[in-house]
Amino acid sequence: MSAFDKYKLSSMDLPKDLKKISAKEASELCSEIREILIDTVSKTGGHLASNLGTVELTMAIHRVFDSPKDKIVWDVGHQAYTHKLLTGRLDSFDTLRQDNGLSGFCRPNESIHDAFISGHSSTAVSAALGIACAMKASNDKHHAIAVVGDGAATGGLFFEGLNNAGKSETNIIVIMNCNEMSISKNVGAVAKYLSQLRTKDSYHKTKSVVERALDKTPVVGKPIKKTIRSSKNAFKDILLHSTMFEDFGFEFVGPLDGHNLAELEKGLSAAKAMNCPVFVHVNTIKGKGYPPAEKNPGEFHGVGSFEIKTGNPDVVTTDSYSSVFGLELTELAKKNKRIVAMTAAMKYATGLDTFAKTFPDRFYDVGIAEQHAVTFSGGLASMGVIPVFAVYSSFLQRAYDQIIHDLSITNYHVVLGIDRAGIVGSDGETHQGIFDVGLLTSIPNTSIYSPSCYDELKQCLKRAIENDKGIVAVRYPRGSQKQTFGDVSSDYYLESCGADTLIVTYGRLCSNAARAKGILNNKDIKCDILKLVKIYPISDEILDIISKYKKVIFFEESYIRGGIGEKYSSVCPNVIPVAITGFVRHAPVDVLLDENGLSAEKMAMKTEDIINAT
Repeated sequence: MSAFDKYKLSSMDLPKDLKKISAKEASELCSEIREILIDTVSKTGGHLASNLGTVELTMAIHRVFDSPKDKIVWDVGHQAYTHKLLTGRLDSFDTLRQDNGLSGFCRPNESIHDAFISGHSSTAVSAALGIACAMKASNDKHHAIAVVGDGAATGGLFFEGLNNAGKSETNIIVIMNCNEMSISKNVGAVAKYLSQLRTKDSYHKTKSVVERALDKTPVVGKPIKKTIRSSKNAFKDILLHSTMFEDFGFEFVGPLDGHNLAELEKGLSAAKAMNCPVFVHVNTIKGKGYPPAEKNPGEFHGVGSFEIKTGNPDVVTTDSYSSVFGLELTELAKKNKRIVAMTAAMKYATGLDTFAKTFPDRFYDVGIAEQHAVTFSGGLASMGVIPVFAVYSSFLQRAYDQIIHDLSITNYHVVLGIDRAGIVGSDGETHQGIFDVGLLTSIPNTSIYSPSCYDELKQCLKRAIENDKGIVAVRYPRGSQKQTFGDVSSDYYLESCGADTLIVTYGRLCSNAARAKGILNNKDIKCDILKLVKIYPISDEILDIISKYKKVIFFEESYIRGGIGEKYSSVCPNVIPVAITGFVRHAPVDVLLDENGLSAEKMAMKTEDIINAT
């Protein structure tokens, strides 16, 4: 018997049966879904507040539209848990984000109802437009629906999609879920504009009043209405106060109460009937139905396991690389007024909240706009400022061109604090930080540090700001430090016992390398360990060290192509790189490290095999 059998949802053929039930029954299901979300995420961890806010909206979408014939694209997928429940995944919902379980995001290979992968922000309109254009070309009259959080509207790709979609003459519907939050509180002019829309429902009321009055006016009423409609821009600007989304070419519906099922279904049905690009504005409350999440939606955006009654998380995250990075940057900024800090809507997640409080005039939150953040940093650097941009490894990927064009060519000094470097675990393929090394080492005027402990992180950040030139990256993993070894004051540390085999690694793997050496010592197998701290550019000093060994095994928590190990192996034939060879699924970090040959046990086994092969 499943733990979910007590829920009515378990006996339904989903999503088909949602159209057969009454509005009252649908509302009761929404309450049931909230209970399932809170209970499950309290055990598995995940994105809670964003999903509690979209329960009624998701229910209405599935009652009005016909998935999978109508294609629903979620932006970002962390608000799609209810979508998973309403598309037949209740029985496996307790495996959410677990090893071999459901993904925390939308994945087409998980369900036919997941129309497009969704891990990064601001992509849904572009993806949905591609789907809508393909439908139009094949004479398919179904709809492509992009469900977008208002935080995603701070990303440039969102507007690039709107620019094309509004004039596309396709059946694309963009639903903007406005809750005034992304991960941190939304910032910027777009957020302000959307906030004003939330409190302004006069648009369609005015339109309806004007059109009803003209319909009732004898003789001249209908011709005037027709003339006004043909003078679309004048009509909207003068009488109806046009939204910018209509200026993009969309019909506009809303604002709708995102927790009123009847209103949502009526608005979405109207949008569906238009058969043209439609923008639907929906207002929701992030964390709806769970007081701790409503009160602190930022804390419950991405949360570990927690106690339902109190809302207290099981794990305190103050002991982390992110928090140490933020605190050290704040201390350095007290002595150097040229230092400024920057985030792309992740002030708390990247540990910059203390800096923001201490130096509000030297802190910039640019919204979900990594490309802008990098070019903005270049502009600051051109004026002698030292920008420090803290960003997740997987999100830095979005700014590759800007790093080349706007920083590297002119050799501007910008520091990149690359958080979540390496394997991150339960967030899966879209969030694993395994590509930043290959990305950055392909760009001139770039240096990279990869500390293995907090003390090294502090020293690396200080050197990156005060001693280095050009682009300087300091990359560090998610979570807290593990045991490391050796001196932390230089670019490397060699622990030698006179062996002819050398293990080389950097970052978090240094603790696993030390344990691997212990395993090998117990088998009377000797090896030396070389810990790299500054991993790029390639060092002649390091080349000289490794050239003296018979076998060098280079373990790296990064994608193998473009990695540091591959670079050393290209000039030293005795170097054997061992690194990640493809995308990394979602599972606990320790499981994934072992799966990719990077646990202490697997490192020892690989080293022993190489030694015995000679």
